[in-house]
Parts: sequence; structure tokens; C-alpha cells
Amino acid sequence: METKWLEDFVSLAETRSFSRSAQLRHVTQPAFSRRIQALEAWAGADLVDRSSYPTRLTPAGETFLAQALEILGNLQTTRNMMRSHQVAGQDMIEFAVPHTLAFAFFPHWLLGLKRDFGPVKTRLIAMNVHDAVMRLTEGSCDLLIAYHHPSQPLQLDPERYEMRSLGHETLAPYAKANADGVPLFKLPGRPSERIPFLAYASGAYLGRLVELIVKQAASPLQLDAIYETDMAEGLKAMALEGHGLAFLPASSVKKELRSRKLVLAAPDGAGFDVSMEVRIYRERPESARHTKAGVQALWDFLQNARV
Repeated sequence: METKWLEDFVSLAETRSFSRSAQLRHVTQPAFSRRIQALEAWAGADLVDRSSYPTRLTPAGETFLAQALEILGNLQTTRNMMRSHQVAGQDMIEFAVPHTLAFAFFPHWLLGLKRDFGPVKTRLIAMNVHDAVMRLTEGSCDLLIAYHHPSQPLQLDPERYEMRSLGHETLAPYAKANADGVPLFKLPGRPSERIPFLAYASGAYLGRLVELIVKQAASPLQLDAIYETDMAEGLKAMALEGHGLAFLPASSVKKELRSRKLVLAAPDGAGFDVSMEVRIYRERPESARHTKAGVQALWDFLQNARV
């Protein structure tokens, strides 16, 4: 049994809606439903009455809810106690960062930070967007770095969390180049010859932005999804082997563009891209469960830095 199943269950009890809770938990509705089913299998009883709308708990579910809240409360209390005893590592700043940013953005950003801000000790926790956000909301990291787009905002209460902008990123289509430097695949494609498409898995943050690009395209994009994964690095590896076209953050393909191993797979100005903001978040000091002098100093620096 995983604690996130308990958190899913508590959310469902509060919203009484599978779709709303899936959105709040940053997962797809099918994935959220599977996690609730896994919890029921572990408990050995039906916890949710699926025959009613809005969704309601069964009598067993009501009993289980009280226990779940107590368990989660005890775990949070224990975590806070352990953190209060942690003396070593107080000068280590912990970052929760989605995989794509961890590979493509963070190393270069940190290099500039050390040059302009000074030496800094960092611990990077790379994971998917949902889990990275949960790290921040659970108090298990100091700072969260994530992409932001108005169509896909993170569910973070601005009264509790504050943010700074670190810059902008472009998500665009790329493909392997042939010997003449021409992309093997190029948008928008033709109905008679659809483009092999390397896609993000359902529910992935960048995948939802690709869906936005496809929806807003002036002409239909002839894409045939042949492969999917959660990680942009996985799509890049497939694109480099010539398997198909992938939408990738520009920062993740800088070296490949310079070496001409990958090229832009769309005409200039065609509009088959989207601009994202890179943001850094923290819990506001007045509500923070723990603070570090180094984090505050870094935050003050970022407030005055030019993006």
C-alpha cells in the first residue's frame, strides 16, 4: 500500500468527483481510478459507491476515511519531527524538478547561479510533475522548478506559495536530419503519408501542451503515434535514431541542433510551437514549516535578478 493512495482517497472523499480529484492530484482520471481500485484491493472492501452521483463512500469507506486521515496526520507529524532533528545538511538546498528540466535546464541554470550568486550546495530530486509538486506541498523540498503555461497552471495556492520567473522555453517539433540537413519528417504532413509521431504518455505535462499545439494548428497535422513515454529524453533518443518526429523543449536539443543531428521539423513561423515559462516556487515564509537561511538568500537574489 502506498501513502499516495490514501491521499487520493481523502481527496475523493472531499470532492466526491473522480475527475476533479484526478485534476487536483495531477494525474489522468483512468490512473486515479486505478489507484483507488488498488487501495480497495489492499483493504479488501469496496470503499466507494460508484452507483451514485456525486460519488459517495460506502460505510466501510467512511470508517476507512477516519483511519486514513489519522495515518496521514501521524506521518506528517513524524516527518516534521525528523526534519527538526536534522542538523546536518542545513546548508543544502533541496530542489524538486521534473525530469525534463532536471536534464535540460537545471545544470546550465545552476552554472549561471554559481557565477552570479556564489557557491551553493544543492540536492536535486528529479521526478514527474505531479510528484514534484507534491514534494513542495508536503514540505519535502525547499524549492520547486517547473514549466508554466496559462492553459496548464499548477494547482498551487498563491496565498501559500510564491514564485519567481527563471526564463522561457519553447516546445517545438524536431526530427533527425538526412545527409543534406533536411528533416526526415516535416509538419504538417500529408493524409497519404502520415508522420510517425513520438508522443508523450497520456497525462504528461508536455503532452498536454502538444495537444494544444495540434488543436490550434491552422491545418490538420498528419501524425501517427507509434511510440510514447513520459520523458522528453526518451523521445529525443528515439528521434535521434530516426524513428519519428517529437516535440521537445529547445534547451534539451541545443547540442543536437549544433551538430545537425536533429533539426526543426516545421517551416519557420508555421506556429507549430508553444512558449512556456520556467518558474521556481517556494512556500511563503509566514506559512513555511521549516526555513533555511540559504534558501532565503537565494530567493532574495532571484527577486532582484533580471530574467
